[in-house]
Amino acid sequence: MITKQQKAAFIFAIPSLLMVAAFISNNFVEGFNWTGSDFLIATVLLFGTASFIYMIVSSKLSVRAKTIISIVIILTLVIIWVEMAVGLFGSPIAGN
Repeated sequence: MITKQQKAAFIFAIPSLLMVAAFISNNFVEGFNWTGSDFLIATVLLFGTASFIYMIVSSKLSVRAKTIISIVIILTLVIIWVEMAVGLFGSPIAGN
């Protein structure tokens, strides 16, 4: 049986590892030019998503509902990330 603390550790380890990978890549990979604000925005998006997923996983919903809601949350993150990176939809937050 997985405890609540183990679930939280796993859910929040993923954005932590992604941010560490981005930081290391920013220092060693040519063409990876994130600024402090880029790291701040990525941190808010990733940990905000992890927080929402943690709330859903901790709820008393059915497994199917938890899965569907989690997938919708992750897809929303991907759409926002892509929009901010390349401006797929041309919104005010669009990237280059």
